[in-house]
Amino acid sequence: MLLKGFMEKIFCNACPRHCNADREVGRGFCGVPDTFLIAHASKHFWEEPPLCGKGGSGTIFFSGCNLRCVYCQNYEVSHKAKGIFMTDEELEAAMLRLADEGAVNLNLVTPTQYAERLIPILKSFKAKCDLPIVYNCGGYESVEMLRTLGGLVDVYLPDFKYASGELAKKYSAAPDYPKVAEAALEEMLSQVGKPVFDETGLLKKGVIVRHLVLPGNRQNSIDVLKLLADRFGTKNYLLSLLWQYTPEFAKNSPYPELHRRVTTFEYRSVADLAVSLGFEGYFQEKESATSDFTPLFEGTEH
Repeated sequence: MLLKGFMEKIFCNACPRHCNADREVGRGFCGVPDTFLIAHASKHFWEEPPLCGKGGSGTIFFSGCNLRCVYCQNYEVSHKAKGIFMTDEELEAAMLRLADEGAVNLNLVTPTQYAERLIPILKSFKAKCDLPIVYNCGGYESVEMLRTLGGLVDVYLPDFKYASGELAKKYSAAPDYPKVAEAALEEMLSQVGKPVFDETGLLKKGVIVRHLVLPGNRQNSIDVLKLLADRFGTKNYLLSLLWQYTPEFAKNSPYPELHRRVTTFEYRSVADLAVSLGFEGYFQEKESATSDFTPLFEGTEH
């Protein structure tokens, strides 16, 4: 949360890291200032099918991130916080433009570091437009912050990256990730309930949990699926099992296991487990493992 201190200073504690950063003069772990930094705003056609439809998802990529995933495909904007500055009014105008262009939802990608500042903008947007709002995040969320979004977010699209704190520390500098993500998912499910679709098959309300299978880490994926099934069942949300890992984004990491693609055996064995556990949702084809699906971001070299 953004807390007021002496002389009306605002300190950021919006995410589980509790940086207590004064973003008017410096940047916390996420690397962003107190002004919106936007990396990309356009219609996106490569999300899960019920989020795209024929009109595409109205996607806004926020620069910065509260994780440090060494394999991040959006490295330039998540780690380096590159993008263009937008005022509150300019951001809402971009949202309304996407709606006018026929987007089927408003998809906020990595919005965590701006969550509290987004609240009045989302309230204003909802008063003018009935598009579902999608909160697309890494799963490392503060329950307290999520509660302030209740009634504003229609679809939660979190990652659930790790069942192991050791692995979360190694790859994402977040050793408490599993317990934080578990508590966050519980709050998300309590807010929006089971998936609700319209007559065309578009998702209007609910949760899709994403999990990216990493090379050399098949056991982590198995443990994640078992954790989800044991804790939340398999019918209250949808699972999206991702095969899109591409090693070029981790080429500078010190972990050799990440310097290759996910094998067919690794992905298929995890997918088979998902089916046997009774998950419903979406599976990717091997062809998705390419950097071609990463958009050109503002403020980066194209």
